[in-house]
Formats: sequence, C-alpha cells, structure tokens
Amino acid sequence: MINAYTGTQIRAAEAHLVEAGHGPALMRAAAHGLAQHTMNLLRESFGGVYGARVAALIGSGNNGGDALFAMARLAKRGVACTAILMAPKVHAEGMAAFQRAGGKVVEAGREGPAGSRGRNRRWHRATETLNGVDLVIDAVLGTGARGSVSLPTIPNDMLVVACDLPSGVDADTGNAPNGVLQADLTVTFGALKTGLTVGAGHLLSGRIEVVDIGLGPRLGEPDLFVMESSDASRLFPRPERSAQKYSRGVLGLIAGSDEYPGAAVLSATAAVNTGVGMLRTVAPETVRPLLSQAVPEAVTAQDAEAHVQAWAVGPGIGEDADQIAATRAAISSGLPCVVDASALAGLSQEQGHSKLVLTPHAGELTDLLRRAGMRLDRESVEQNPVRWARWAAVAYSSVVLLKGPATVCVAPDGPTIVSNNGGPELATAGSGDVLTGVLGAMLAVDEGTDSSTRSRVQLAATSAHVHAEAGSRIVAERRPHAEALARSVNGR
Repeated sequence: MINAYTGTQIRAAEAHLVEAGHGPALMRAAAHGLAQHTMNLLRESFGGVYGARVAALIGSGNNGGDALFAMARLAKRGVACTAILMAPKVHAEGMAAFQRAGGKVVEAGREGPAGSRGRNRRWHRATETLNGVDLVIDAVLGTGARGSVSLPTIPNDMLVVACDLPSGVDADTGNAPNGVLQADLTVTFGALKTGLTVGAGHLLSGRIEVVDIGLGPRLGEPDLFVMESSDASRLFPRPERSAQKYSRGVLGLIAGSDEYPGAAVLSATAAVNTGVGMLRTVAPETVRPLLSQAVPEAVTAQDAEAHVQAWAVGPGIGEDADQIAATRAAISSGLPCVVDASALAGLSQEQGHSKLVLTPHAGELTDLLRRAGMRLDRESVEQNPVRWARWAAVAYSSVVLLKGPATVCVAPDGPTIVSNNGGPELATAGSGDVLTGVLGAMLAVDEGTDSSTRSRVQLAATSAHVHAEAGSRIVAERRPHAEALARSVNGR
C-alpha cells in the first residue's frame, strides 16, 4: 500500500530540514522532479521536448519557486518557457535562475474591477499567452494555502501539470472550491498527500507522481494508506485446498422486497461470483422464484436463524417489515455483517459492534452521524470524507466503508485505507448492491481464518477495489449496467 500524509505532516517535516539549512536542497530536488516529469509528459504527448512551449502560473510562495527553477531546467532543454506572475512578489532566486536561462516573464496580477484598465490589460495578456502554449504548470498555491484562486482562461484542451497539488485543493482533506484547475498530472513532493487521494482533490489531480525530497523518517505515521492492485490480490481471501462448501464460507443474504426484487439478484450474483462456498438468501416469497432462476446456487433460508458465517443485509429491503426484522436479528447475531442501504436507516448506536461493516454513501453517513448527535450536512461529509468516516466508525463501534469517487474504509481502532481506482461506471443504480455481495462473500470466507477488525477494514478496501476492477471490465466490454457488473466480479 502507498503511504499518504496530510499537508500538515509534510510541512512539519519540511520545517525541520529548512531550520537545519536544507531549504535550497529541498527546492532543487523538487524542481528537478517537476522538470523531469513535465518533460516525460511532453514526450508522451508530442514526441519530444525541444521546441515545446510551456507556461507556468507562478504564485508568491515556495511552490512558485519550485516551478521557476523547474522552468529554468526546461529552458536549457530547448523549451520556450513563459512565467505568468500571479502575485506582485515571487521567489527571488527562482526568478533569477529562470531569467538567466532565457525565460520570458508576463505579469498577470489579478483581474481587476471595471475601470482597472492596467490590471485587466495584464490579465488579458496572460490569457493570450496561454492560448499559444502546449502545456501549463499550475504553481499558484501550495500545501499551506486554501481557498479559491482566480486564474486566466485556460484552453480546454491544454495539458496541465500541477506543482505539488492543484492550486486551491486542501492537502489535508481533499476539499476544493469551484474553479480549481483540473490537472492531467500532479507532481507532488515529499510524499503522497491525503488531499490528493480523496474528495475533490482525487478527482482534480489526474495522474500522480511522487518526488522524494528526503523527508523520510521525519514524516511519522501515515495518515492513511492507498490500496494498489497487488494489495487487493494479496488480501483477497482464499479457501484452503482442503475446503468444502461449508468451511469455504457460508453467507447469509437478506435482500429484496416486492418493491425492489432486483437488488437481491444483484447482491446474490456478486456473492457467488466472488467465490463464497454457500449462499443462503432470505427474501420475500415473491422474490424467491426470480432469485432461483437468476442465481440457482442460492439456497433459500426462512429467517435470520440460518447457519451462516457472515451476513449481508439491506439491499432493496425497503420497508418490508419481515425483512427489517430479519435484518435486526442478523445485526445482533454477533457474526460479521455488512449493513447497507435500508438497513442503515434503522441502525442505532447501541446495535453497533466491531464485526459490523457499514457501507453508506455521503448522504447515509450524514444521517448516521446526525442520529449520533452531530450537526452536519452532506456537503460537510463530502468536503472531509476521512474525518467523518472516522467519526462514524467510533460512534457506531464499527468498520465504515464510505462510498464515493474514492472509497474510504476505516475502523475505530485500525488503519484508514482508501481505494480510489473506481470510475463513473460505478455510479449507477444497483452498483452498491453488487458491492454488498462482494464484501459479504469475503467476510464469510475470511471469518474462519482472521476475524480481527484490522482484517475487516482491509477486506472492505479490497472489496471496493475488486468492485472497481469489475467496473473497468464492463466499460471495456461496453456493458455499463449493474447486472453486467455483478457478473464481471472476479473470484480470483
């Protein structure tokens, strides 16, 4: 897994080195990495570096200094470089190096009000400059800055490289105001920032390259971990060679209602494709024939007293009184249990325990936290998903899998793991039902080998990663719907 740190942690680690007199070395290392990755992108996009045209939006801080030194390196490689100054004062040494290398300077300042002719003229000139380049480097704000930034008009097809992070993104939380420039590539320094892995920061950062500038042991414990495909493969639960259907994992699934019969089919299909040894389903009589036809492996169970090793409850149960009663029994059984959809709406703090895995989206998490006495809205959750997922995990004494563009998985007493390989194909009705089936199957298989909270948060992140990989397959096969997603789950 990839370690990620908050911007606050990064700045603290840098401060120790700066105080020891290593500030210039840090900037040289950052500038070298930014220049190298920018040249790599130019080669990928245009076949070479010499003769390319690059502009950089330069702010007043060290981020702007990093970009100026990087632009000086690019100019020496035959790149036509222009620094667009977004502040009245910029890094002096960086500017001197840039001008020695032959770089061109355009002053932009900030767009002024009506009648501010000189300022608006400079702003217009900056926009004209950007219309004539191949790539722009965004170096207006760094990790210590937050909030909106006013930028000249950037052509829609322009390649954008963010220096350390897209200007305006909060390096601690991933929150970003409207108008932040979407990057094709973010070259970040020291370590991966939490704000680039979740929330709007994840969506705005494009491909991320980390440049080692020697912060190493000064960083301390990571804020969170980002799952990679190799981690998902390693953590995916596999039965022993001697396993039979009962020891391989028996999952109980409480899903479906007269109103939402398809949810049961999607969850059941995903569970059997994930590789559970046996699936016992609790569903209304009207839903059972549909389940039997679509998932013949599923065995009908009458209630939550069925012999299982884990439960998955909630998809499509709606307001069905019998399904709600069965869900409550499963949650209180003491077995590992995925709690999704309508089952979350009836969950109380008193019902929470360490073997539950709650799978809310931002709106459902907001509701859970409000019932725990917290005053917040959905926007607050979306602006700081890691913080509020952690609060919910503690409030309900459970593992929480917060769904979104980046899936945040956290336990009250364990690590925080982010799985962010998913795409927009997962944003479809029924996708969450599929995820519930995948995770339920994993919990059933895993229960016989490792029943720790740490294991459950790892499995939650693994299920999200596997779910997203199935999404990539249905895109490749041009089958962008939940049924195809459920059938594309790979039991490895």
